[in-house]
Amino acid sequence: MQDDLKIGAYHYHLPEKNIAQFPSEKRDHSRLLVLNRATGLIEHFLFHQISGLFNPGDLLVLNDTKVFPARLHGRKESGGKAEVFLLGYPAPGVPEQSESDKLRFRCEALIKASRPPRKQSVIIFNAHSFCQMIEECGRGRWLIELVLDADTDLDSLLDGQGEVPLPPYIKREEGCWNSDRQRYQTVYANQPGAVAAPTAGLHFTNDLIEKLKGNGVGTAPITLHVGYGTFAPVQQQIISKHRIHREYIEISESTAELVNRTKTNGGKIWAVGTTTVRALESSIDQNHRLIPVQDWCELYITPGFKFRVIDNLITNFHLPESSLLFLVSALCGRETLLTCYREAIEDDYRFYSYGDAMAIIS
Repeated sequence: MQDDLKIGAYHYHLPEKNIAQFPSEKRDHSRLLVLNRATGLIEHFLFHQISGLFNPGDLLVLNDTKVFPARLHGRKESGGKAEVFLLGYPAPGVPEQSESDKLRFRCEALIKASRPPRKQSVIIFNAHSFCQMIEECGRGRWLIELVLDADTDLDSLLDGQGEVPLPPYIKREEGCWNSDRQRYQTVYANQPGAVAAPTAGLHFTNDLIEKLKGNGVGTAPITLHVGYGTFAPVQQQIISKHRIHREYIEISESTAELVNRTKTNGGKIWAVGTTTVRALESSIDQNHRLIPVQDWCELYITPGFKFRVIDNLITNFHLPESSLLFLVSALCGRETLLTCYREAIEDDYRFYSYGDAMAIIS
């Protein structure tokens, strides 16, 4: 157990060829490694065969956050190129009284340019929109204000100027990201606000979800807007000293009722992705019953954590020494998880966001 607290114990070697650069041709034809955490048995399937692991009365909980085109390219007033990476979906700002023909939105952003920006400096996107540096927030972050002509809406700016914010280990030549707008998004995404996809959900198709429903499996949505911090490396040698980033979550009253009823009736709660796990496990009362919530989630799950809500987890294969790897280890055990990873690598599974999937069942 002592090794479970050391970051070096979560290292594994992954050949570069195993880092998926593109999704599988069909969403539900990615591969699926299934670990039975009670017996230790490891089995291999295609993802669409996962329906055979469910029982009537089980509940599938899905994160319905939607990735928005958060990476914007523009030019400084001097003419130099600049990139604005929005760290959250912009919120309406207060319009200035003298500019009734302008729309204003505020959020934090990372700015990439040849020289660091200055306060009040401007990055121009097109003839109808620009952003202004309002306040430096540290660690390369700025509070910015997007300023748009009144007849230009925010979604038009993002769709027209924005790029899908792919993880840094997925390489694309400039302008070659159009197909990612559709594939780096779950089929059930409908709540804009994420800068990274809840990637475990990328394997589901509408047909597969309907098949599960036809087999008596319920579905319920939660929302957790995945933030840029999901890519942040863990710097602490003792993982318990790490402080995880916070992310906004919403759990409706109807979802809470479905989860609680399923557990009362003996059904299994299947969490799709680590984001769903964090949302569910952070939102319980003293009786371990799920409650509705609209709040920020800062739950950090490491080995030793006692899961109160979820029974089974569908997830992808995660980066070494990452907080996501700690979370999955807490569910099935670090050594068991690394054994699964070694077998997956030997069997040429594809890793990370566009890679294959893993199911941990009880």
